[in-house]
Amino acid sequence: MAWTALSGLAPVYPLYALLFLDTGLSAAQVSGLFALWSVTGLLAEVPTGVLADRWSRRGALVLAGVLEAAGFVVWTVAPGLPGFAAGFVVWGVGGALVSGAAEALVYEGLAAAGAEDAFVRVQGATTATELLVQVPTALLAGALVEAGGYVLVGWVSVGVCLAAAALATRFPETAPTEDDDGEGGLRSAVAEALRRPSLRLAVVAVALLGGLDALEEYFPVMARDRGVPTELVPTAVLVVALAGAAGAALAGRLARLPSRALPALLAVSAGLLAVGALAGTPVALTAVALSYGLYLAVLVVGEARLQEQVPGAARATVTSVAGLGTELASLLVFGAWALGSALAVAVLFLAVVPVVALGLSPRVHSRQGDQSPA
Repeated sequence: MAWTALSGLAPVYPLYALLFLDTGLSAAQVSGLFALWSVTGLLAEVPTGVLADRWSRRGALVLAGVLEAAGFVVWTVAPGLPGFAAGFVVWGVGGALVSGAAEALVYEGLAAAGAEDAFVRVQGATTATELLVQVPTALLAGALVEAGGYVLVGWVSVGVCLAAAALATRFPETAPTEDDDGEGGLRSAVAEALRRPSLRLAVVAVALLGGLDALEEYFPVMARDRGVPTELVPTAVLVVALAGAAGAALAGRLARLPSRALPALLAVSAGLLAVGALAGTPVALTAVALSYGLYLAVLVVGEARLQEQVPGAARATVTSVAGLGTELASLLVFGAWALGSALAVAVLFLAVVPVVALGLSPRVHSRQGDQSPA
């Protein structure tokens, strides 16, 4: 939890969309940068997952922090479209390193202690921590941008990322078994896992769900579009982060509900997001906050159910395959926003509902041993 909190403390997070706009970029250029970020993660997802499984999941997290710091250095010393693009490429590789390795490292640690069932609670608490840390991050960001502008925000963010990388060096890591070791063992484990129809469906459902989280990139823009002053935007969007944290923290209870409840809750989330797209400031922020809380609860349960089905030797790699799908799905969010802002994204949420109903249904989830013919 300490690493999760420190990793989320970089003050540039709640401000970078505004940094781009205030540097003179258009809304289309900002969406283009987000798309580049996603494409970079898309290309790096599976290779970095393989790297984590074959080399070190702990080492992958350390390297991710160093790369993110390097990306923020570029943003700070070379603000402008080329510098922002280069920084996003470096950060995109770092983010890909985290996406497969972090969940795998946590799940394998719990499995070694015989506590796999606790993963949904731990994952929910981790997601909640990622959001709750936005409170001090927002306060820090507001103070720093007032005191020294975006340059000071950038350099403090570099230091935070390097500190998180140093902390990651202290993580315990489960050694691979003899059967898990080596390229051949990893390749066969991945192939065997992805031959299972239930796992393939779960990967698709979690990938699409994860991609919807790209909407978070637009929360500051939504707030300012409704008249919130720039210096108050980080604080204004905290209501969304807090609601998301509450939803993630309650995911353990949601996991006890019938799986058919998951698509229903996602549909409600889509409806609330549509309300937020059409309403005025107070109602809009409240509706978006409730939407985000429900969405994250569904996402955490989906991630846990995916991990339950993945063999240990291929855990980071298969998780990265889902991450690859998430990056692809995030492009849909960026495209939807460019076409119709939050209302178009709400329609996209609704379109994912039937996929979640199929991929995380009781029938699919219970058939963990099914395989297609070889």
